[in-house]
Amino acid sequence: MKTIVVATDFSERSDRAIRRAKLLAREFDSMLHLVHVVDDDQPQLIVKAEQDASTKLLEELTHTLVELDAVKCDFRVVLGKPFFGITQAARELSADLIVIGPHRRQLLRNILVGTTAERTIRTADRPVLMANGVPTGPYRQAVVATDLSSYSETTIRLAKSLGLFDRLNVSLLHVFSTPGTGLMTRASLIEVEKESYIAGEKSRAKKEVTAFIGRINFDEMSTILKPATNNIAETICETAKELPAELIVIGTCCRSVIARALIGSVTEGVLRDSDRDVLAIPPPQDGPVS
Repeated sequence: MKTIVVATDFSERSDRAIRRAKLLAREFDSMLHLVHVVDDDQPQLIVKAEQDASTKLLEELTHTLVELDAVKCDFRVVLGKPFFGITQAARELSADLIVIGPHRRQLLRNILVGTTAERTIRTADRPVLMANGVPTGPYRQAVVATDLSSYSETTIRLAKSLGLFDRLNVSLLHVFSTPGTGLMTRASLIEVEKESYIAGEKSRAKKEVTAFIGRINFDEMSTILKPATNNIAETICETAKELPAELIVIGTCCRSVIARALIGSVTEGVLRDSDRDVLAIPPPQDGPVS
């Protein structure tokens, strides 16, 4: 991980992202780029004033990171829409990772769609780390959610290429399908029969996970199997708390990929609900890695 872009709007949320990016930059000896986007769809006098004020703040912040935190750092102010400016800057800087703060949770409806965070993740062509947790040190434990698809293989390979897994205890989580559970409940079957059915599905899933780990050539991870009896996103978030893990790794696409621009519902749920950091990894634009 040689280059990290961290987006800031000078809010408390952004401060959390900068603190996490700083820790990663120090750990991996990476170059850190602070990026602030000024919306240019407003009168030019306002744009110029915001640009000047942002430049001054970024100069001070960069000086602090370089002199006090011993981080290689620079900055740039970008004109445009926030999410587009962030992803464009990351492309121009050949960033390995984009770090953003948590999305704003709306008071009346806790949704992700439409926020700068969601749009950045949806349009990014490289991994995006949403820094939800309060950074207290390097990551120690990560949970990687997988549906055992080719896109999940790509997700893990790309996460490994960042170097994060070399320094972490990694748990592979597969929430396996139990399609017959609903039918058994409606048929009023006894609990022991349900448990026997779930045990059979778990045994099948274990074989599939073993084959999956063989394909990705990553034996240094433990495995966790859980039945899909509840909301899958909630199961992923709860598992991260149980471990406990500071980081959740998940792909932005699932088996039913309709278009590159769509975020899978499970991924969206994790991004919306998790209080742990989430590393969202998009598939390559030319498709899964073979």
